[in-house]
Amino acid sequence: MTHMRAIFIRHGESTGNAGVPCHDLATIELTEHGHEQARQVAASWTQAPALIVTSPYTRTRQTAAPTIARFPGVPVEVWPIEEFTYLQPARWNGTRSAERMPHLERYWSEADPDYCDGEGAESFATLLRRCEAALARLAAMPAASLVYVFGHGQFIQAARAIVADAHLDDRGKMLGFWCKGEPPAISNAQQVGFHWQGGRWGCAPAIAA
Repeated sequence: MTHMRAIFIRHGESTGNAGVPCHDLATIELTEHGHEQARQVAASWTQAPALIVTSPYTRTRQTAAPTIARFPGVPVEVWPIEEFTYLQPARWNGTRSAERMPHLERYWSEADPDYCDGEGAESFATLLRRCEAALARLAAMPAASLVYVFGHGQFIQAARAIVADAHLDDRGKMLGFWCKGEPPAISNAQQVGFHWQGGRWGCAPAIAA
């Protein structure tokens, strides 16, 4: 196989996913179930990668740890692929998802990709630019490389939108991104594959945890 491949893995179940109010998005940890999912991911690999990438957040580093331990000779890099924070953290730290829901609905229904909610938040357009930068770094890898990228649900969803919905502008991508009452587009420990071939990205079928 000569084309470059990247497999994105969403972190395992975190305390935030389990409904515990959070105060620092970067330091949320895995639950015991999340650690078990991380071990299952590590055991599932059939090939050693050329590189392991993780976001700076605790929950992704914990998810990557068993895979890193399984492939001790593989280099590990931390990239700015942290989760999308679109509500200003200072206003929402310690709240539960039900309290945030009216604000989430308004944010996604207005679908303004350049809107930023305040300090510590980023716009949807900025998220897409971060994803594009990560994809460009991956595309620059040697042709037959395989990279495991441990990341976050909405970041991986954005990367998939960039690849699968390349014909849509930022607002178009945003309009299809979130639907109330639907489960997350990428579940905990789910794998999403991408391949770089002939100067363009393609999506591989998703692999459930």
